Amino acid sequence: MTRRLELSGAERTTLEQAVRHHPKPYVRERAAALVKVADRTAASWVAEHGLLKAHAPDTVYRWLDRYETEGLAGLTVRPGRGRRPTLSPLRRSERAAQPEGLLAVLASDPGEHGQDQARWTLAGLRAAVPSFAGASLSGIWRVLRDSKLRWKRGRDHLHSPDPAYQEKLAHLATIRAHVDAAPLGAALLYLDEVTYYRQPSLASGYAPAGSADPRAERSTRSDATTRVIGALDAHTGRVVTHQRGKIGVPALVRFYRDLAAAYPGRRLYVVLDNWPVHFHPDVLAALEPQRCPIPFLRPRNWPTEPGPRAKHLNLPIQLVPLPTYSPWLNPIEKLWRKLKQDVLHLHHLANDLPALRDRVLAFLHRFEAAAPDLLRYVGLAKLPR
Repeated sequence: MTRRLELSGAERTTLEQAVRHHPKPYVRERAAALVKVADRTAASWVAEHGLLKAHAPDTVYRWLDRYETEGLAGLTVRPGRGRRPTLSPLRRSERAAQPEGLLAVLASDPGEHGQDQARWTLAGLRAAVPSFAGASLSGIWRVLRDSKLRWKRGRDHLHSPDPAYQEKLAHLATIRAHVDAAPLGAALLYLDEVTYYRQPSLASGYAPAGSADPRAERSTRSDATTRVIGALDAHTGRVVTHQRGKIGVPALVRFYRDLAAAYPGRRLYVVLDNWPVHFHPDVLAALEPQRCPIPFLRPRNWPTEPGPRAKHLNLPIQLVPLPTYSPWLNPIEKLWRKLKQDVLHLHHLANDLPALRDRVLAFLHRFEAAAPDLLRYVGLAKLPR
């Protein structure tokens, strides 16, 4: 017996509007099938030949049953229908624990889990994580997405191997608290050196679309280097700098002498890295006796006493060494980054080294007085004032 569908004028109009305007394509298809059945076309023929995609006749019969029972709403997919996912929804407690477990796996070496690649892939996770067994790659990707785990570009990372890492941090915190309590009698300074070159460094810049690229116009002359030593005041943002072709013991002693003159009547606590020259006996001879509880690092073949030409100036400076290989603990590194971004990247002075050096000095002289904007830039603005 051929299945029939009787439609009133309003019902036909509703179905025809659904065929033309419903936002869901599958509803438009089902409405079109019902209109054809209402026009006395056999439902079996409509299923197999009357639609863009062939269906089993029972499929069209189910559409008819649901339409006669629920009207147009019966043609939409009911919540919870469809193929069940290979990765079933997790209970709340499992969802809360899953990101932590996945993070532990992603932080490990794939080789420890029998994988032959250096980085994790979706296929590798499927083989290594028991709950992912048999899951589709897209299903695993969705679990990672829901756990807020993303495929991201890596960055260089190095953690200090210094065995006294925590001890040095604690000593720095003690010094900082002491300076905060007596800002008129002491100052905390971050010291570092940077090298820049005659030739411009490569970086991004504006250029016409297409094959034209920003150019770092180089000189045919030798790539001369220039060294800058600077000290950044942790509370005011003031920067004291010297520029030299080379920085060694004599230049360092001269810098400390000028630094003490810039802070008359105050003891200076200078935070610095472990470059051996910082702790050369001739450098220490120019300073007051050091009270740092952590031994300074120096090559074993270096002398332990100052030489005959050492200058004994008794400058009121105490050195505070940072952990080895820890530039992230020295905020003045961000000043050097700003120097490169504002002055050295893609500069046009490769054939005029004196002008380049003057431009670097002009940049640094901007911070000879208190510089609160620089404090914010380097991340020191939150220190107690």
